[in-house]
Amino acid sequence: MPDSPQGCPMLPDYSWLAWTLIVFSTYLTGVSKGGFAGGFGTLSVPLMALAIGPIEAAGLLLPLLLVMDAFTVRAWWGRHDGAEVRRLVPGLAVGVVIGTLLAGTLDEDGVRLLLGVLSLLFAAYMLLRPAAGRPISPRWALPAGTGCGFTSFLAHAGAPPLNLYLIPRRLPKETFIATSAIAFAAVNLMKLPPYLWLGEINLTSAWGSLVLVPVAWVGVRSGLWLQHKVSEVLFYRLVILAMAIVGVQLVVKALG
Repeated sequence: MPDSPQGCPMLPDYSWLAWTLIVFSTYLTGVSKGGFAGGFGTLSVPLMALAIGPIEAAGLLLPLLLVMDAFTVRAWWGRHDGAEVRRLVPGLAVGVVIGTLLAGTLDEDGVRLLLGVLSLLFAAYMLLRPAAGRPISPRWALPAGTGCGFTSFLAHAGAPPLNLYLIPRRLPKETFIATSAIAFAAVNLMKLPPYLWLGEINLTSAWGSLVLVPVAWVGVRSGLWLQHKVSEVLFYRLVILAMAIVGVQLVVKALG
């Protein structure tokens, strides 16, 4: 592949197409974290996986997620529901442990297939989300947290399991966004040691992540601004369409 656009030998040696998808994915994740409770950040790794390995994409994105979490938690701190966070944390830890134990059992095509299926399931979930508006018991925090921790570990795709629990809890909008921000920050911190241990984060990927920090910051700031300006319904419809298209492409690529 061509040299990285910066011409720095320490940066990942990706094509211009790969860098374009990576920059866009990073920005989209920042927007999602800043103002939309991480809901469409699920698109990031599947989108990157169209151009680079999905495991490599997950390793590149995690340090950026931690940076975004710092920005987002600072912006929303004090408006979260502490009781909900405490209910979710044990399940998040269990999910991360399961993901760590299963890491390495799937090759890149296997991960692409899983990502494709998750993308399609996420799109279906978003379409059916109004049906998930019934009240739900706090006891579902443990399985929801476990699902979030596991899917977040594999592909930073923890939003659907978390939202399946939090949305029916009927939190006020700002409380929902703030609680989601704290939960995602917690699970991302939990993922850092096993990612380092498994080698998913290395010196080259760390340099790539560092270059993308300004994009992450701009994304988070854009999300904080956009939540008051853009129709959330329209935004999510576009994301659903993108997730469905990317999901189909990943499944085809994995099976081809």
